[in-house]
Amino acid sequence: MPTPHNAAKKGEIAETILLPGDPLRAKFIADTFLEDALQYNTVRNMFGYTGTYKGRKISVQGTGMGIPSIGIYSYELIHFYGCKNLIRIGSAGSMHKDLHLHDIVFAMGASTNSNYVDQYNLPGTYAPIASFELLEKAVAVAKEKGANYKVGNVLSSDIFYNADKTVTERWMTMGILAVEMEAAALYMNAAAAGVNALAMMTISDSLISGEECSAEERQTAFTKMMEIALELA
Repeated sequence: MPTPHNAAKKGEIAETILLPGDPLRAKFIADTFLEDALQYNTVRNMFGYTGTYKGRKISVQGTGMGIPSIGIYSYELIHFYGCKNLIRIGSAGSMHKDLHLHDIVFAMGASTNSNYVDQYNLPGTYAPIASFELLEKAVAVAKEKGANYKVGNVLSSDIFYNADKTVTERWMTMGILAVEMEAAALYMNAAAAGVNALAMMTISDSLISGEECSAEERQTAFTKMMEIALELA
């Protein structure tokens, strides 16, 4: 059942799917980790693949940058393709002094400056949170692999270049660990549909120290995060 954004047919996408923002990261995962990987999508160069990992069927799909983009892809994956476990694997900017390059953040919650939640017409402020089932398993795998990680609240921001230079410090006072651009919408779509979602991000830069990874590292060097996510299939 192709959509305007996805050429996959019914049954070509697994119930568990990894969602990197970068489609080249999706290709790297398929080429590096999946057996018998078949590409089901090239629409808009947003690559999608399905294969097996340790004998378990799993898919990986690029989602692009920002809440509007992941909002589209995750909605279609849930409602048109039957995905039940959606795992964002992305990059994030550290807002915590003890989170350094290549450390991993598991988003227990996702604060946001987006108005994405307005569509649900809720009588209050909604707090987008992860699936505890996926979060608990991911943390256990991270411990087994000796990964450096933190679990907590992240910021899903609509703004990359913010004209207000004071916002980072204000979010930090509320214990925000890192900033990224997609998790909140993923969590809302999943909650509204009654499916599982988890966002995990590798630290690619620091808003505190100014250190940052190269573009190539963002595509291919975050392998520990990828391995953790693959174990959730």
